[in-house]
Amino acid sequence: MPLVKRGRVVEDPYLRVPIRDGAAVIVPAARFLADATELTQRGAPTGLIWPNDRKVAELAPWLDRLALIALTFPNFRDGRAYTQARQLRERYGFRGELRATGEILRDQFLFLTRAGFDSLEVKKAADAAAYAEAVGRYSVFYQPSANGFAPAQRRRLLGSTAGGERTATTADLAS
Repeated sequence: MPLVKRGRVVEDPYLRVPIRDGAAVIVPAARFLADATELTQRGAPTGLIWPNDRKVAELAPWLDRLALIALTFPNFRDGRAYTQARQLRERYGFRGELRATGEILRDQFLFLTRAGFDSLEVKKAADAAAYAEAVGRYSVFYQPSANGFAPAQRRRLLGSTAGGERTATTADLAS
């Protein structure tokens, strides 16, 4: 499957199997949980494929040593991976790559980015252009997100204003 990052199809640096020294790998959740200590102490990036029916809290002890977590969408109607992505970013502070994999529709591309996903596996290479168009369509959002972009209200309060109005500071937002 083609891998899309930042709106472009890129080469996937991760091997699915076998695990080789010095190579970035993605392992299934069961394999990772069985050998988590050994896998997180490798000298190369380690990622895992995490099913959407398991709690991401199980990964908490290893999040700082994982380079990638691929969250699965078994079908386009099942949105549990969105919740997992938000939890990983907001509650657990995961800063590695979050990858969406599985049954994803073009209509969902923007929502994936807003939930904190960095990359996605698409069925067709033509979907890369649709992804780039979807994430570039809007520049302002009213809702907070897990991708680090401030909502419109916060941007307005922190940004400059016309007409000599007072500009809000970070301290103003905390109160």
